[in-house]
Parts: sequence; structure tokens; C-alpha cells
Amino acid sequence: MKPIASKPQAGTGIVEAAGAQPAAGESFAADVMAGLSARRKQLPPKYFYDAAGSRLFEEICRTDEYYVTRSETTLLRNVAAEIARDIPDGAALVEFGSGESAKTRLLLDAAPQLSSYVPIDISADALCGASGGLTRDYPRLIVAPMVADFTGHFRLPACAEGRPRMGFFPGSTIGNFDGDHAVRFLRSARQVLGIHAALLVGVDLIKDPARLIAAYDDSLGVTARFNKNLLLRINRELGGDFDPEAFDHLALWNAAQSRMEMHLVSRKDQIVNAAGGTFAFRKGERLHTENSHKFSVAMFARLAAEAGWSAIKIWISDAPQVAMFRLEPVLGGSAVPPSEIP
Repeated sequence: MKPIASKPQAGTGIVEAAGAQPAAGESFAADVMAGLSARRKQLPPKYFYDAAGSRLFEEICRTDEYYVTRSETTLLRNVAAEIARDIPDGAALVEFGSGESAKTRLLLDAAPQLSSYVPIDISADALCGASGGLTRDYPRLIVAPMVADFTGHFRLPACAEGRPRMGFFPGSTIGNFDGDHAVRFLRSARQVLGIHAALLVGVDLIKDPARLIAAYDDSLGVTARFNKNLLLRINRELGGDFDPEAFDHLALWNAAQSRMEMHLVSRKDQIVNAAGGTFAFRKGERLHTENSHKFSVAMFARLAAEAGWSAIKIWISDAPQVAMFRLEPVLGGSAVPPSEIP
């Protein structure tokens, strides 16, 4: 993506990243056309997060079964002071996929030396709501929200220029990327943050498949609604005629790929129109909507090293275990992944 066109939305202070990439609606339509035309139908999980999807995801985080948010929040609360000791005075905190910025407050409280906070999210609604509250509660902090696909290339706003930078990528969102895409994102983040920055990444660790499946198929059906909301978004924005009730939510553990998968399974033979195309679904055919990879410590350290980062510190929560990695760019030679931590 080319440098930002600084065009704030009225009343929000939100900046939209602009450049050579197609408009958001065009990208959505192109990805839906490509994904539904593929032999194995699939859609990128980033399109979950319209306004309704963002609200549903926050509801998922409050379900009994979804441990990731609680475990990571508790871990951050316990180690925030230690993390803050390594944040330089005047640094900018840059969060990729910020959502409602709830966990960010733990870092902001622990590190009053931060000068600015740059939340980056694909959902303008989520940014607007979160940024207003942060501006009110942290009046000395410059809050500079950006609407952008955080997997792309863009320039950070002026408040982050010439300052030390700490990247923040919690929530085990890194697990949504396949291996090559995860490496590309980490390289992109390294480019955006600069060679003297650090990056905090939240990672979900491998655990009992039964617990994992329950987390992605909660008893209240919130995750199922979240998954099906993608079809409603296609209907609304791309002229689709999906019937969400003609699909079942499926969550399964793929041991060979060390990942949880979410699918929408067609309940019947059906023809669906969307984004100017017509697509046939067979009964039982799956539309693959999300992967969530789980890691051992050594697995993620190797992945980070491939992208030019070295794992400097690793914090691990109590069970169900998640981890927080502090990564720093490798400035010379090769990164050596740390040994596996029990």
C-alpha cells in the first residue's frame, strides 16, 4: 500500500489508509468471487469484522468456553509492569487489529511513558467506539486510529514518526494465518515498525482438542452466529442471496496442521448468487471460513525467526495456556529460536 492519504472522517479523527490497492468493497467482491469459485470454497477471515461481526466477536470473548481472552488478559495483567520497563520514554504503541482495545488499557496503565497509540483495524465502527473512550480516559495520550487492512503496507501517522515503536498483536490472531502468510505478516510488521522496534505477539498454545473445539463451538451458539454473519454481510454488501439457515456451523481440530478450522456446511444442494456470480453448493459441501493455528513455544519462535525476528522474552499463562512473545528484529546474522519451554 502506498503512503496514507490523510483524510480524517468527520468527527472521528480516524485516518483511512489509501493507495494502490482497490477499494474495500472491490477487494471484498474479488475475494468472494475467487473464494466461491475455488474447488475447495473458502473466504478470508478478515471479512468477519463488519460492525455486526465485531460485536459478535466481543460476545464470543465473554462466553464460558472461549478461554483465550481471559487467559491472555490475566497474563497481561500479571506481566504488564515487566513489559513496560522495556518501553522507552516517548514511544508509540501500534496495535494491529485493535478491535475495542480492551487489553491495550493494561499496557497504557503500566506504561505512562507512551506518547501515542495507533490502533489499526479494518472496522471503522470498532475504531471509532474504542478511540473515543481512550481519548477521554488517557487525555495526555495521542490516539491516532487508522482504518486499514493491517496485513498490508502503509505508513504510520506523524505522531509515530521519529519515535521508538512497540507493536502489539494480541488475541492469538497470528494463528489465523497459514505459515507463509504468517511469515509475510511478521515481515510486513517489521517493515512498518522499523528495525529498532519491538513486537508483542499473543499466541495460543497447543492443548486438548476437546477444549479447543468447545471454544470454537460454544453452547450459546454465538460463534455459529459469528460465522454465519459472513453470509449476511455478503448479502448486504454484494447483492447475495445466501440463506444462513441453509448452512451449519462446523468447528474441527486438524491435528496434521495444528489448527482449529471453522466451516459453513451446506445442508442441501443449492444455487447461490453473490458479487455478480452464481455458485453451486452440494449437500455437505464446506465453505472454509477460518483457521486458528496453535503452537508450541519452539514452533512459534521458529516462525518468527523466519520473518527476521528473535524471541527475546516469553511469558506463559496458567492453564489453559497462552503465551506472549516479545520479538525484536534480528539486525545481523540469524535468529536462534529459544529451546522449548515445558
